[in-house]
Amino acid sequence: MVRKKGVYERYIKRPQDFLLSSIALILLIPILLIIAFFVRIKLGGPVLFEQERPGLNDKIFKMYKFRTMTEERDSNGELLPDRIRLTSFGKFLRSTSLDELPELWNIVRGDMALIGPRPLLVQYLSLYDELQKRRHEVRPGLTGYAQINGRNAISWEDKFKLDVDYVDRISFVGDWEIFFLTIKKVFIREGIHSDDSVTVEPYRGGSNKESVRL
Repeated sequence: MVRKKGVYERYIKRPQDFLLSSIALILLIPILLIIAFFVRIKLGGPVLFEQERPGLNDKIFKMYKFRTMTEERDSNGELLPDRIRLTSFGKFLRSTSLDELPELWNIVRGDMALIGPRPLLVQYLSLYDELQKRRHEVRPGLTGYAQINGRNAISWEDKFKLDVDYVDRISFVGDWEIFFLTIKKVFIREGIHSDDSVTVEPYRGGSNKESVRL
């Protein structure tokens, strides 16, 4: 059954995202340049981290973030563990969500939305059940319902439930509520860390309940 879209989702959400993300990119140019400078100095190049993620209707796109880890390798040329490569500067970028700012370009391009389920890894596509697949009925978001309801301290199972709940309840008021609550949680640093993990615990399908950094 095809999901019925409301007026906001059909006619307002995408133009609103394009306008707001375009304005934000222009206004944030000085901050983006400063962050890029320090990433290059402290972590080396390239400044941006690029990774393919599935978007609307499972369409694959390239998502951009500021790098938060070095490229340090062992004597065999293998990357060192994430906990070693994630520096204090990288932790700062993550805890303040400044590493996510380049995703505004993804929103301008139409790959993402300001609000929606966070884009996960391509390899997870084959692991989703029918309910979990519904998170791709909308564009993935810079922030979303799961981010204001636990963010890192959340199980995969609960996260998917929140994602689908958002898909079924998209509204103008709801999106702006998520937007302002996200800003609040970033400022008070709520839900930044889950245990001692520095990267996402892999989703293995089924009832995997490991925590996840979004």
